[in-house]
Amino acid sequence: MEYVVFNGEIIERSQAKIDVEDRGYQFGDGVYEVIRVYNGKMFTANEHLERLVSSAEKIGMKLGWSIGELESLFATLIEKNGLGTGIVYMQVTRGASPRNHAFPPAGVAQTLVAYTRDMKRPVNNFANGVKTILAEDIRWLRCDIKSLNLLGNILAKQKAAEAGCYEAILHRGEKITEGSSSNIFIIKDGAVITHPANNYILNGITRQTLEKICAASGIPFIEKEFTVADLLGADEIAVGSTTSEITPVVEVDGKHVGDGAPGHVTKKLQSLFDQEIERQCGKLAVNN
Repeated sequence: MEYVVFNGEIIERSQAKIDVEDRGYQFGDGVYEVIRVYNGKMFTANEHLERLVSSAEKIGMKLGWSIGELESLFATLIEKNGLGTGIVYMQVTRGASPRNHAFPPAGVAQTLVAYTRDMKRPVNNFANGVKTILAEDIRWLRCDIKSLNLLGNILAKQKAAEAGCYEAILHRGEKITEGSSSNIFIIKDGAVITHPANNYILNGITRQTLEKICAASGIPFIEKEFTVADLLGADEIAVGSTTSEITPVVEVDGKHVGDGAPGHVTKKLQSLFDQEIERQCGKLAVNN
């Protein structure tokens, strides 16, 4: 039997019903998060939930649940579903009301949904790297909000899938922003370089964790704009996200990155990231 969180309660999945006029369904009027789970424990849960609160505030919505209440709910959900390695997905919408572009009147209840999913770590990608393509960034100008409006991301990801690639690396003109579902890092002369955390990208939790890891390990972490030419001339490239963790990029638009194999700095970052996971969630199984 599978359980989900629905409006603050844990119920059987088959009992959860969303109103056809829910604003998340009709307008994408809501926000979401995905939290990685290792050994039945959430990784960087507080950071994800703080970002959920922040995203909601940026669209004029104050969540009806505290961070503590949400974390407790999701921990119970993980336990009830017996999740070991996987994710918790959650989203909050502005609720259900007669269709109108303006916000609904005060008192309309938000809709909170969360579920778990088994998801092993993509260890083959970690070891061998992934192929990517370049794609124009056609998304809106508030990519710092983790909103339900993901059509631009979806179109880019589908373009990558059709090309037999793992990810689309997005650019606005000549400036690289991020991936369709990840942050992008280039490594040049031993330094990790990534786009500044502004409205053009989502400040990923993996990105924030990597920044702390680099600071603690003496690895230069530089936030600055860089170009397509900088990307193609990088010593190494990596993508980072909740589900990708730190994944090496070995090809962009059919061209090898470096010698076409994961680089030594990326491997070091992967090792340090594993150590941070184990610090929070316990020993990682080899086959996870």
